[in-house]
Amino acid sequence: MSTRSFRYRVVDVFTEHALEGNPLAVFPDGSVIDDGTMQRIAKELNLSETTFLLPATRSDCDARVRIFTPNFEMKFAGHPTVGSSFVLLDENIVPRDSTGFTLEEKVGPVPIRVERPAASDGDRPMIWLRTPPIHRGPVFDRANSARLVGLDPSDALEVTPQVYSAGNPNVFIPVRDKAAVDRSGPPDLRALAELKGGFSEALCVFVFTPTPEGAYSRMFAPEHGVFEDPATGSATGPLAAFMMDNGLVSRSSGTRFVSEQGTKMGRRSLLHVQVFGEGGAEGIDVGGYVTPVIEATLRV
Repeated sequence: MSTRSFRYRVVDVFTEHALEGNPLAVFPDGSVIDDGTMQRIAKELNLSETTFLLPATRSDCDARVRIFTPNFEMKFAGHPTVGSSFVLLDENIVPRDSTGFTLEEKVGPVPIRVERPAASDGDRPMIWLRTPPIHRGPVFDRANSARLVGLDPSDALEVTPQVYSAGNPNVFIPVRDKAAVDRSGPPDLRALAELKGGFSEALCVFVFTPTPEGAYSRMFAPEHGVFEDPATGSATGPLAAFMMDNGLVSRSSGTRFVSEQGTKMGRRSLLHVQVFGEGGAEGIDVGGYVTPVIEATLRV
């Protein structure tokens, strides 16, 4: 029986420090791997996501990215988009000196902006993605939402939890302080199903508190097979929209803030947000740094 070898890299996303942020496996030559093997590889590596880079099939895109959790393929995800963009640049699949390009994902074209540092700041760029269109969904009971993540209703802010989605639906549950965020935990699947009622899509549960810097967050995704995610770029644009809609952060164009996520689980991540247009009417960008940590070969 013949053995095939596939080169891959692991990068830590939304951090400047190895072994922090959100790890991502990236296969630079996904064109030689079939769909079924992609899914099996993602399950084998058992990271929150694994990506495969391919030539674009659309004339308005520069490269194609396919994103897999251990259980299924995703339409869009933030840290895989940012981490894959870093590898595309680092491998010169898109020109290393590029200031921007567009990725083809299941959700559609995703614009990428590359912010180059000043000479004194080193040579690592900050990579920004433009959040896909955000859709607002159902609202959920505030007390029941707090109980869902193991908190007392008194821990909740006087803001109604609601589903926002930029491809992956999240219910945003605002709480009073960092201590409450740290006490929260992953929801029981049965309790989550009861809270969702007739909402049929897999739902991520995003717990956060406003901070002077922006937000302090945790995200649980048991319906995706992810106990806790250290950094959720696909939820951070919707988080910004939710915070602006509810008066928790400025709606002004040019607003910038940082969401700190993953700290409680020992994978501190910093997700930067920039708002364009009043309330994000012209777009919400989510950005961060990427740290390469592993180069390896997988044999199957």
